[in-house]
Amino acid sequence: MGFNALIEAIPADGREVELPEAGEWMQGRTLYGGATALLAYAAARARLPELPPLRAAQVGFVAPVGERAAFRVETVRQGRNVTQVRSELLCGGKLALTALWLFGEEREPNALHPPARAEPWPGPPEEAELAVRPSGGRFFTDNFEIRRAQDERGPGEPIVRRWVRLEDRAGLTPEMEVILLGDALPPAAMRVMRRQGPLSSINWSFNLLDPAPRTRDGWYLAETASDHADHGYSSERLRLWNADGEQVLAGMQAAAIFG
Repeated sequence: MGFNALIEAIPADGREVELPEAGEWMQGRTLYGGATALLAYAAARARLPELPPLRAAQVGFVAPVGERAAFRVETVRQGRNVTQVRSELLCGGKLALTALWLFGEEREPNALHPPARAEPWPGPPEEAELAVRPSGGRFFTDNFEIRRAQDERGPGEPIVRRWVRLEDRAGLTPEMEVILLGDALPPAAMRVMRRQGPLSSINWSFNLLDPAPRTRDGWYLAETASDHADHGYSSERLRLWNADGEQVLAGMQAAAIFG
């Protein structure tokens, strides 16, 4: 089932609802982080449809999100150009996710500096090797096509690059696709772990460089890179480029490293 079915289930009021087929988007005992972030974003858009384009977000993954959730949305501040909105997901009456969204009208630019293109270029996604095969169970990666975008495998430099795209994009706007894909890869610190163990995203902050991102056939190049890993945590850098190597998202994340 496409993700739009979950978005359509978001109620107009704050009551708790069943999220249809949410089990298909699970990552262990919780909904995958990109999925919960998109639900919070969609709730804000549904409650406040006249918002300007999305520019940035700060998302806190507070507790596991199950197959039932309630939604809260409030405007924090509305200025002349920028509006900040908080949206929250509650499970069993307790806070599970909190997000602060920054929406901004376009203005005449007084600074111009394009982002760096993807380097080294891995070649087009159509020629890349399949990296993740369907699990046959209820796991969120079954909703993506994921292909390799680097030669390195196993332990090594803590950078993970993959071509990713949604299997079913029906009903999703371009920025919704990017939110759903921007957290699709595991923390790159897994490549420097001394022993196997679980990893978990704690937060996710990102800037949307293009409020209406465009790409070819739904493909985006995703990267996670650990800038520092120690004390049971990793500081991760998350980026997305379109199929032509133009960066569309710049993000940062704290991840818990267990085991």
